Amino acid sequence: MTLFLLYESAAGYALFLRKEMEETAETEAEVQEAMLDAKKFAKMISLAAWTPFKDAEEALNQVNAVAAGTASEVLVNFLEMNLPKSKKKYSLGVYDPELGKELGLQFSISHGTTVRELLRGCRMHFGRLVKDLKELDLEKARLGLGHSFSRSRMQFDPNRQDKPIINTIALLDSLDKNINTFAMRVREWYAWHFPELAKIVTDNIAYAKVARVIRVRDSFDRERSQELNDACGSEEIADEILKATKVSMGQDIVEMDMQNIDHFALEVIKLATMRKTLHDYLKAKMDLVAPNLCSLIGEVIGARLISHAGSLTNLAKYPASTVQILGAEKALFRALKTKGNTPKYGLIFHSTFIGRAQQKNKGRISRYLANKCSLASRIDCFSDESSTVFGEKLKDQVEERLAFLTEGTTPRKNLEVMQEAIKEVKKRRKKKKKLEEAKKDCKCRGGGA
Repeated sequence: MTLFLLYESAAGYALFLRKEMEETAETEAEVQEAMLDAKKFAKMISLAAWTPFKDAEEALNQVNAVAAGTASEVLVNFLEMNLPKSKKKYSLGVYDPELGKELGLQFSISHGTTVRELLRGCRMHFGRLVKDLKELDLEKARLGLGHSFSRSRMQFDPNRQDKPIINTIALLDSLDKNINTFAMRVREWYAWHFPELAKIVTDNIAYAKVARVIRVRDSFDRERSQELNDACGSEEIADEILKATKVSMGQDIVEMDMQNIDHFALEVIKLATMRKTLHDYLKAKMDLVAPNLCSLIGEVIGARLISHAGSLTNLAKYPASTVQILGAEKALFRALKTKGNTPKYGLIFHSTFIGRAQQKNKGRISRYLANKCSLASRIDCFSDESSTVFGEKLKDQVEERLAFLTEGTTPRKNLEVMQEAIKEVKKRRKKKKKLEEAKKDCKCRGGGA
């Protein structure tokens, strides 16, 4: 049986024919030895057909198809024109098994170590085997296609849109730990001088602000009461602080220590400001990447689910049972090992829905909420247009389920809710088109800015 070899290069598709040889030369060791020498390898392999790509755009499309394991129309036409019509007379060697499955419906495909070694030799000596192609042109094609392929992967890979969300939620968690640790140190440090302040001001950031305003309590200017009100956020609390400064049991503190406390408290306030900025950025990013999931469960918990799954695509592929216990893997494996009760919830435990549910209904709500989170993530991942309609409707369904478990009111069916959501999406789409047409008309008439 004749063996053909399909080689996908950066410049085009090539079809090589393995020449007749002795059986001893078919072993892997013989092939590898002949591959090192271009002359010996040329006696084993000859070029049967060659079709170059028209331009860089076609080359990128063909490489993307090969990477996805799909046979493009160009590739199928090339093989049909150059391979024998009878499948019994030949065998086509393909390197990628996925591409081989796709081509196996029309052609006789073969895999194996020998085929891979022969294709590796074709790649090594490709410039000499294809005489119509210059080595310099081949290098330029490889370089240009490599840049285009990498750029397209960076732009159109859906997982890349999740990277800022994953990094932001990880940074928020680190900031929360650092802010809590630093604020505790500020409280302990300043409590030597003014211990009563810790009971009056409970918020860490407000405590740091008040400490920077009061500084040394004996030298505090009473005329700065307005500045103190702004720091603690309440006049009543400010009056309590002023009263406490007169009867405080704290030790005296020197100015050098106070300068360090003031500097440390300022750093805590800066970290809190940075955290607020990052939280706003996370909210805006989640509204773009996963608007329905954000509307259903919130931006923080939604971002944690995406981060734990690795990407929005991975989260969309998970069943609802996996989403329900996502984040509780240790408890799950421990329960399976000890044959105990498995966990009812993971990261979604922080949702307000589970917090509002009764203790006996927490497991049911977590299961129902995980189902809706799975639907919302799939809509966000695979829908062409982003919208918050489905997330809002799914949130209403969870609210109805809560009411059903507590009051017994019958909730709406999922089919009815989804039909309402689709109608709402169509209405918003029509309204958006009308606005765009109105803007175009204004610009054409000269009335647009």
